[in-house]
Amino acid sequence: MKSGRINHDSVHTALTCDDVLCEILLRLPEKSVFRLILVSRKWLHVICSNSFRSSYHSQWKESFHLLGFFVCNFLYLGRPRDGIRRPPWEPALPLLSTCKEGDDLKFSGVLKQLGYFIDSSNGFLLCGRHPMTYYIWSPITRKQYQLPQPQQYYRSLCMAFIVEDAHDDVICYKVIRAKCVCKPVEVNTVSIETFSSKTGAWKQSTLTCSASFALCPRTVATVIGGVIYWFAVQKHLAIYDPYLGVRRLSLIKLPAGELSFDYEESVLGESSDGLLQYGQSSKLGIEIWVLEKEQSGYSSMYKSDTHWEKRWNLRYKLSFREMWKQNPTFTDRLSESQILSFLPRNSESVFIRSGSNIFLCQLESKRLDVVHYHGRGSSISWDSSKVVPYFRPSWPRSSLCQ
Repeated sequence: MKSGRINHDSVHTALTCDDVLCEILLRLPEKSVFRLILVSRKWLHVICSNSFRSSYHSQWKESFHLLGFFVCNFLYLGRPRDGIRRPPWEPALPLLSTCKEGDDLKFSGVLKQLGYFIDSSNGFLLCGRHPMTYYIWSPITRKQYQLPQPQQYYRSLCMAFIVEDAHDDVICYKVIRAKCVCKPVEVNTVSIETFSSKTGAWKQSTLTCSASFALCPRTVATVIGGVIYWFAVQKHLAIYDPYLGVRRLSLIKLPAGELSFDYEESVLGESSDGLLQYGQSSKLGIEIWVLEKEQSGYSSMYKSDTHWEKRWNLRYKLSFREMWKQNPTFTDRLSESQILSFLPRNSESVFIRSGSNIFLCQLESKRLDVVHYHGRGSSISWDSSKVVPYFRPSWPRSSLCQ
């Protein structure tokens, strides 16, 4: 009995030590870890902490949960005062829900207060009405926060949204507005405004590039590791790293396609190995390219732009005709198909659209799986709308940890 009591006390002492508890939890599969948040408030705090989540994901691959697809109609977002008005029957922020959690968000009434969809990051939503009203919605507190009005009025602009985890378990984010010059003038600078949740204010600055360029209006950047990638005109990418402390943009040429020169859709995303991947589709098919990263990092881009034009590698080339031939059960093969979006940190699959249907396409096997959603799919104006998948990290978060 004495020996058993000593062993019990030893186990209890070990589990009350955060370092020992973390080492044990790091060896368990994700589902088992999620169940253990019910043990006590202490275990909940340890598992939901940013430090443990980062350690766990460095050892195990991070997973994401698809809640649905947000639809943003470009005819209404940032429209002029005499532009087209949204009809009363059409919601400002439609969500094509794919699960019960998406249904709960859709019918909660929260989306009616946020304006139009702009972007999402780590489950957080950036919404509003260009060019002066913006909201952040938190999936942790399930509340929206209105940002102060920007200092500058940009009639045409593009955006970037970064949500980062601080070491003290406080969620920090940045919202960046970049001015777009629609006139064909030769400029090598761009005016931006950055809002930081740490300061609670907007800060204006000017970025310089070694060549003349123009950002594509009404687009949203892809952010990978804090580095911002914007689409620029004439098939270029503008790259900006706000954490380098250098107010410069790097301009690189997007890869030329092999299937066709007439590409109708282009998307950006993060590959499984943390690289930027670029997808483009035409009437013939899809090509997926990856931008290889040098050991010196992205800081070398600001020294030589032309060197980076040669770093694109073609990973996948998919013919729509072959894809439909391997999936004869679908009747949509006669409809026009196009790439819709990448999955987060995934190199093996993409979302494609054919008609009003959305498919998950396995690039290696060319297999298609229908993504069932609830919503007004048949009434969407696909040509004037941006349809973006909404993912949340599957890792649990708790407001008790904030």
